[in-house]
Amino acid sequence: MRIFSGIRASGEKTLGNYSGGYRQYVATQEQGDGVFCIVDLHSITTAYEPEGLQEATLAGAAMLFATGLDPERSIVFAQSHVKAHAEAAWLLSAVTSYGELRRMTQFKDKAADQDFVTSGLFEYPVLMAGDILLYQTDIVPIGDDQRQHRELTRNVAERFNSRYGETFTVPTGVYPEEGARVKNLQEPERLMSTSAGNPQGVVRIVDEPHVIRKKFKTAVTDSEREIRHDPSSKAGISNLLEIMSVATGESVGAIEARYDGAGYGQFKEDVGEAIVALFEPVQERYRALRADEPGLRALLADGAERAREASRPTLEAMYERMGFVRPS
Repeated sequence: MRIFSGIRASGEKTLGNYSGGYRQYVATQEQGDGVFCIVDLHSITTAYEPEGLQEATLAGAAMLFATGLDPERSIVFAQSHVKAHAEAAWLLSAVTSYGELRRMTQFKDKAADQDFVTSGLFEYPVLMAGDILLYQTDIVPIGDDQRQHRELTRNVAERFNSRYGETFTVPTGVYPEEGARVKNLQEPERLMSTSAGNPQGVVRIVDEPHVIRKKFKTAVTDSEREIRHDPSSKAGISNLLEIMSVATGESVGAIEARYDGAGYGQFKEDVGEAIVALFEPVQERYRALRADEPGLRALLADGAERAREASRPTLEAMYERMGFVRPS
């Protein structure tokens, strides 16, 4: 079984990224052949600084390895190092409609916040589809907010197969049961993101332990005392319950039972401690990887070579079935 997923080379990665992405990557690499990349080509669809892109790409790669991806077991690389991704995106644009892209919720949300909207921002779901389909992917571990893009990928694959002949595996999305959409600790109606919302409610994977503890101690809850999962009326506590589930592996129901009759104060402290314990070994590995940049670049180079080999047959099949004259 082939697994593929990618993560954007931008922003400091948060507990939300860990919950919806990294922990799924590690779990799914045990199930088959994993392919994971830093999607640096996606990162230029919004305003950015070139120097910042380089730093974010290396930091993103270090975080993939620090959170548990094994370079011996999985293919890990930077998207721009494998030219097949850009080529596949252009070919797939022939089977993707303007109407489909116009309906993408993330495009609407991001475009609303920008004065200059790039065509790349509009078209990047096609690039994402190419990322996935190039590797004959069976499953895609992604966050809950990517469901719409995953459905577009399936539609594009089925349309290409129907028009040009069976070429792609139609992938299935895999979403975490608990913690799929971790929320801001200060604004629990909003997803945890470094680009929006109260920064005091954002827990970064590289935050110092004392910073993490403080953020959880001041997390917004409600005027009751019952620790109960009810997102509609107890958004803050529900978010904390899901975060505790991510950190400990316990079900939300088991955590509710364990804290039955307990107060919010102790619960918030315990959630903070659980996240500190979860992130401490990740932070240690991350710092070691960032201190050895030549070694990190070598890991990416090896991953890119393996990715080029893995994607080549699919790209060639796309060109041939679409009618292109291939070089002899």
